[in-house]
Amino acid sequence: MSILRSKYYDHPEGEDAFGKTVATNKYAVAAGLAWSTVDVLTLAKPKGYLPTLGRFAYNTGPLMGMATAFTLTTLAATNARGKDDKINYLLGGFAAGGVFGAWKHNHVAGLCAGLFLGIAGVIKKMSIEQGWEFFPDTPTKQYGGLNIAQNDWTIMADRPKGWTSEKQS
Repeated sequence: MSILRSKYYDHPEGEDAFGKTVATNKYAVAAGLAWSTVDVLTLAKPKGYLPTLGRFAYNTGPLMGMATAFTLTTLAATNARGKDDKINYLLGGFAAGGVFGAWKHNHVAGLCAGLFLGIAGVIKKMSIEQGWEFFPDTPTKQYGGLNIAQNDWTIMADRPKGWTSEKQS
């Protein structure tokens, strides 16, 4: 199996630190590159290649650090406590918030982000334990518009086949 195809829940909690770190950093890189593109094109507007690469590194690097901090803190807490529960994800969220606070040079922002990310981690852990999905997939693929298969927006229903307007004698 390719290391880039690894998923976070391929192995039990407390095992495979590298695979879990790669799995979380895939999402961090994707979000970082997307946000960096928006930042470079609309907000910062750097002149030249090096300043542009610097903005990409400025935005993507801390997001990867947050993902790594969450993963490794959750892994360490699971191994240190010997339990696989929601508190490990809460601690991982606070560790990621600490990286955010260091990035923004604001400890209050880091504490608020840690609280938010910790609660999001607890909700994610609850979804795994209880069997419901945090972000459910769309049930079907459809063409046309939103919910076109579920809603009939026509004024009148179609006429039955073989219907004619003239009376036949």
